Amino acid sequence: MKGVFVHPLGLNDSTSVGEETRIWAWAHVMKGAVIGSHCNIGEGAYVEGGAVLGDYVTVKNGVCIWDLVTCENYVFLGPNAVLTNDPFPRSHPDYKGHPEKWLPTLLREGATVGANATIVCGVTLGRWCLVGAGAVVTRDVPAHALVAGNPARRMGWVCRCAQRLDERLHCPACGRSYVEKPAGLRPAEPGA
Repeated sequence: MKGVFVHPLGLNDSTSVGEETRIWAWAHVMKGAVIGSHCNIGEGAYVEGGAVLGDYVTVKNGVCIWDLVTCENYVFLGPNAVLTNDPFPRSHPDYKGHPEKWLPTLLREGATVGANATIVCGVTLGRWCLVGAGAVVTRDVPAHALVAGNPARRMGWVCRCAQRLDERLHCPACGRSYVEKPAGLRPAEPGA
């Protein structure tokens, strides 16, 4: 795999890791995982065989990404963020190991998950949304929404550049403007 860096204490069992991706100490990427190019997999991270990461995904230390979790391009997962895939986990042998009941989780392009936040399986995080540190997300998050709390609820809107938008849905930092649609915000100008 061209240009892939695996720390001597890291482990990569996948044959599908993109160029310039870095896998750091004590991180483990399982066989079958799909990792895009220019990703950064931090110390102690774990990527299970059925997980998919796009390009330029940042996985900070201590994050586990399980089967049926898909992260599109430019997703950021903060330290110790928690993702799940089993809505009814049990350890008892009569109830354990029912992957047919697992639920997929989708993190759309540019979604950011803060440190120690929990994303319950079966939800979609919209494009360029921002989940605050320690939040517990139990339902879908609209595009560009800023959510926080337990359970997470919308506290405002954020720009693609991660700055909070004003009441006119305008970014004071970069000048972008947005319009509200049913699935969240969209840029006011095409291509912005």
